[in-house]
Amino acid sequence: MFRWVKFPSTHIISFLQNDPSLIVRVISSNANESHVVSYLVNNCGLSPKSALSASKYVSFKTPKKPDSVLAFFEAHGFSKTHIATLIRKRPTVLLADPEKTLMPKLQFLHSNGFSSSDIAKVLCVCPEILHTSLEKQIIPAFNVIKTFLPSHEKVVCAIKRLPRIMLSHLETYVLPNIKILEESGLPKSSIAWLLRYQPATFMTSSNRFSEIVEEVKGMGLNPLSVNFVAAIHAVRAMSTSTWKSKIDIYKKWGWSEEEILVAFGKHPWCMMGSEKKITAAMDFYINKMGWDSSYIAQHPVLISLGLDKRIVPRCSVIQVLLSKGLMKQTRFSSPLIISEESFLHKFVTPYEEEVPHLLKLYREKLEIAKCKDMEKGG
Repeated sequence: MFRWVKFPSTHIISFLQNDPSLIVRVISSNANESHVVSYLVNNCGLSPKSALSASKYVSFKTPKKPDSVLAFFEAHGFSKTHIATLIRKRPTVLLADPEKTLMPKLQFLHSNGFSSSDIAKVLCVCPEILHTSLEKQIIPAFNVIKTFLPSHEKVVCAIKRLPRIMLSHLETYVLPNIKILEESGLPKSSIAWLLRYQPATFMTSSNRFSEIVEEVKGMGLNPLSVNFVAAIHAVRAMSTSTWKSKIDIYKKWGWSEEEILVAFGKHPWCMMGSEKKITAAMDFYINKMGWDSSYIAQHPVLISLGLDKRIVPRCSVIQVLLSKGLMKQTRFSSPLIISEESFLHKFVTPYEEEVPHLLKLYREKLEIAKCKDMEKGG
């Protein structure tokens, strides 16, 4: 059921949030814009508000060309959500020539190891790729990345993590910063790891990047360790004030300056969590589990684990086993770090007779975590 609502030429759209079945059509003094908005809503899956915004960048009298673009994406495995996202971010793609403009990019990505799903996700994040020169920009950028990541799988991983790297002038950022790492004695494997898993780290001015490398060296980290480049990523990712705030949090929980640096050297990700996450993890381990603060400093990986999805469910099992004398109070890090399958095999299944409700308890805690996730998503 449609309701036709006439709006003034300013095209201010308001629609009832409490009535998702309501479809609002805009009838404006500009007939062309009106039918474009209607097309974007009915054919492309955009909301009325997004359609109105997108209509400022695209105009067509007949749906022939946009229909061909939609058909093209559907034929290449793009879901309705992918298509809606792509058009919302880059409305002008509806006017592109599928064969001359779009097809060459998809063929290139396919031929270099990207699956249809990979391509859809990459283009939804960075639709500008579709309107960028294949020969002058995309292929040269791809080849530079491939120089340091000599396998399609690794190149795909890097680009999926930072699609806009395909549009970057790599000689301005990536290559100079790689040279800084090479001159600092880092092995090729560490440089490749950073480019593959944290390519955004390289999108930094050479002066700032050089400062970060020297700062990490000053912390006493070994340049030959992969943790060195992980530390570069961590330092680069936050401001000085944020770094100091996290240092202060650890100090409040009893860590010394030296312990913090040693922990960071062992597991740089202990500084990557939010201040709220760090505080919550420390509070749980120390106040609820009764663990010593120094033990956590010796096993900083414990800080980066998910509190609701991993720490709480597994610690609930540990507490039961301890209370029944089925587990000794040693090496608490092990049951939290191992895989889900290994955890069940080592700490749940062997005790089914002594503690019949153990698996049920564990699953209940996991279900609570899922419910929390759903609440956050809602």
